Amino acid sequence: MTTNPTPEQHDEAPQEAPASSDLQARIDALEKEVAEHKDAYLRATADYKNLKRRYDAERIELISRAGASLLLKLLPVVDDIERAVASVTPDVEGTLWCKGFRLIPQKFQNLLDSEGVTAVAAVGQPFDPNIHEAIAYEPCDADKDGHVVAELQRGYLLRDKILRPAMVKVGQKTT
Repeated sequence: MTTNPTPEQHDEAPQEAPASSDLQARIDALEKEVAEHKDAYLRATADYKNLKRRYDAERIELISRAGASLLLKLLPVVDDIERAVASVTPDVEGTLWCKGFRLIPQKFQNLLDSEGVTAVAAVGQPFDPNIHEAIAYEPCDADKDGHVVAELQRGYLLRDKILRPAMVKVGQKTT
């Protein structure tokens, strides 16, 4: 037994589904929109990573500069202590006080070493204006021309950057 639909049932009949080409166009539009959002997300993520990397590098550089500033302020103290040790007279040399006093420059050197501070090579080296500061010229033989012949103040490097140039005398060939 089949029943014929009543006129009321005809009005409630399902509407025709959109054509498959309309659906495909809608899918393509949505896929394009998803791709655009994904691209925007990837760019934002990359921008964030770059910003974080730049921020971290700037923070490290700021800390490094602050440390370098403090180390630079300590260098004159190191110089004074080294001069004091060099001027110890023979009659004081064997005393306990002098032995204890000689520990101070060693402790300073350990501190400088732990912070990556190294002395600039000077005497006997070719003059390099990047790491040496020439404050005098001294007559010399041809083989020492343009080479450092005396170090007046030690220079220091902080890792691979100059912290303080060495003050030196440079040999100059006499004619």
